[in-house]
Amino acid sequence: MKRKAVLAVLAMCVVLTAGGCGSSTKDTDTSAKTETSESTEEKEADNEKKTDNEKKSEATRLVTVKDIDKYITIGEYKGIALNNTVEAVTDDQVDLQIEYELEDKAEEVTDKNGTVQTGDLVTIDFVGLLDGEAFDGGSAANYDLTVGEGGMIDGFEDGIIGMKKGETKEVPLTFPEDYFSEDMAGKDVVFKITLQNFRRAPELTDEWVAANTDYATIKEYKEGIRAQLEKNAEESAKYTMYSDGWNQVLESSEIIEFPEEEIENCIAEFKKQVNSYAQQANMELEEFIESQGYTEESFENECRQYAEYKVKQNLIVQGIMDAEGIRLDDKECLAIQDELISNYGKESLADLVDEYGQVAVDESIGLLRVEQFIADNAVITELASEGDQVGANGDIEDTSVETEEEEGEEES
Repeated sequence: MKRKAVLAVLAMCVVLTAGGCGSSTKDTDTSAKTETSESTEEKEADNEKKTDNEKKSEATRLVTVKDIDKYITIGEYKGIALNNTVEAVTDDQVDLQIEYELEDKAEEVTDKNGTVQTGDLVTIDFVGLLDGEAFDGGSAANYDLTVGEGGMIDGFEDGIIGMKKGETKEVPLTFPEDYFSEDMAGKDVVFKITLQNFRRAPELTDEWVAANTDYATIKEYKEGIRAQLEKNAEESAKYTMYSDGWNQVLESSEIIEFPEEEIENCIAEFKKQVNSYAQQANMELEEFIESQGYTEESFENECRQYAEYKVKQNLIVQGIMDAEGIRLDDKECLAIQDELISNYGKESLADLVDEYGQVAVDESIGLLRVEQFIADNAVITELASEGDQVGANGDIEDTSVETEEEEGEEES
């Protein structure tokens, strides 16, 4: 792994960062460590006065502090300007997707007289010989290759065309003068290639479509593929817009002071995750940190930067949730929870929590819900590109459609 790569990944603070950090009492015992001199009896009496909803709300907060205004000034998050840019789906994209699906259905050619053609998927063994001796990096076994994609040096794939299953062939080639390995650049070599088997994608016909898809004809199949790609483009545009809206709010929000307890919690979790990477590498934490190019001082600075970013994020999210009456157990958040379960291939919330931790799940749901709220209350400019069309004079015409929604109006 590249220098500092592990720590850089941790510091990105992406959705569902492993382990997470924060203040959800469902996953930490921080509150027990910060008890004041207040008696246990007084606390129990206070708890008895709280409703079940109040207790649940406290248990699912992303930060322990309640006076969020003391720590941060949250930027304007209603009525901000956003673009919803949906990329056009082209005929080429439809054809390429169909090509992928056909390749996925490729079947082995069993005809003993069958020979390899361009586009076939082959499994080969090969040995590269320089002056009759095998050279480093020039051999492989059970190597999968699509003939014609250009994944090998010029002439290698052409040499496989026409081969039969089980055949061995010697293919003389010359490495390019600008080959990345100076030792091999410009050298004449011979590749001894053995074809184990080859698979061929089926021909696209109405009969194949009817037998292998939910459609009856090629035309219907292409229309279905286009509809799915358009749906994907709309989803991608939506989440890009969500991210843009969040970043506007993040950048316009100003920290007054950091709640140090929250910072320390995040630093502890950051170090816990780095230590888990060190253990996987059979290294002590100090040794691992040094291997990533950090000094003790620079690592501590990295931990602090991560914690400050994450705490700022959580303060903004919790502040907006408090102001707008959003709860992690409301209908919208539960829908996001179900989406996360599905997207991460889990059977249940428990499975998601087992892998990522309750804190990370809560933070992710909260962030996604706030991003959604920001977009729902934004002034959105729809940029629904219909693609480029050729005008009567032969020039390319821009056929993008631009509309602007009123504030608060739900985007189409």
